[in-house]
Amino acid sequence: MFKVEKTDGLARAGVLSTAHGDILTPIFMPVGTKGTVKAMTHKLLKELGTQIILGNTYHLYIRPGQELIKKFDGLHKFINWDRPILTDSGGFQVFSLSKKTKESVKITDDGVYFKDHMQGDKHLFSPEFVIQLQETFGSDIMMPIDECIALPASYEYTKEALYRTIRWLERSKKAKTKKEQLLFGIVQGGAYEDLRKLSARLTVEFDMDGYAIGGLSVGESKELMYSMTKAVVEELPQNKPHYLMGVGKPEDILEAISLGIDMFDCVIPTRNARTGLLYTSIGEIILRHERYKEDKSPPDPNCDCYTCQNFSRAYLRHLYMMEEISSYILNTIHNLNFFLNLTKNARESILKGCFENFKNQTLERMGILYNKI
Repeated sequence: MFKVEKTDGLARAGVLSTAHGDILTPIFMPVGTKGTVKAMTHKLLKELGTQIILGNTYHLYIRPGQELIKKFDGLHKFINWDRPILTDSGGFQVFSLSKKTKESVKITDDGVYFKDHMQGDKHLFSPEFVIQLQETFGSDIMMPIDECIALPASYEYTKEALYRTIRWLERSKKAKTKKEQLLFGIVQGGAYEDLRKLSARLTVEFDMDGYAIGGLSVGESKELMYSMTKAVVEELPQNKPHYLMGVGKPEDILEAISLGIDMFDCVIPTRNARTGLLYTSIGEIILRHERYKEDKSPPDPNCDCYTCQNFSRAYLRHLYMMEEISSYILNTIHNLNFFLNLTKNARESILKGCFENFKNQTLERMGILYNKI
């Protein structure tokens, strides 16, 4: 299922085999929350080299719903995507949406009770139901429900949530019926290194298909994110994929690869594209800035994407200021190309045995940590 082809320090180049094809790691996975990557078509995603996309169990459950997806024999056919799909459990969205809508969320050993953000109907996401949903979706990689805690949190509460997540994982694994779908375990433990290591060891006991690190990139310092990642990876088996959930920024991805992480997802490239922020090999571009009004140069002189090969910073700024739909599309093409190439080039450098040089040179060109240009 997962083969490590080459290591360079702790960095790994691997191949993860799924029912819908192999995934070359390290890999960045564009987020397609509701069955689509925003401002993208599948054709464009494939042209950019997208190997796998994400779906969100919570949002897909609310709309279009389990029954409709079931009538199409799964999510792949419903959205007409023939490459791998990872679906998360939706647990994080339940917690985050509850804060926005101020609806109460009740956590018990049964699962998570909540009201949806569309109709306000009451629901229960139990470990078994979340697996059943994802088996209906037919996703290649499923994530079990876990308790997402906000930072900072007390040691006692963090430990309580950790053990609840482990109990839910046991039930999730028992509920799984389809061999071709992979199920990862999620390591929690907040900001406490001993709890992170404990969670990792307890999760590994279940011999999952892969291991994810949750509860990071939620506002903590980079130093804490990196130290917790390092502590967890030390406890994970080396013959299984390592997934750092919700990360992140380019410098975070490169640092995490150097710590032994293989898989990443984040809304940053697509969300920031829609707010006029472009990631380039020489730093960030904020299109609303006046300095780009008459700038004839491409967004990134070192980029081969459609946007950079055809349009100027001045034109992209014009589209953004006029709130044109094409602004979202062109900016997203570039940002996704940047992130996908970042992990692709990282993989190639690992295979050549020069990842650390690649990492340092990339960050230096970008102006550590990403100077705004």
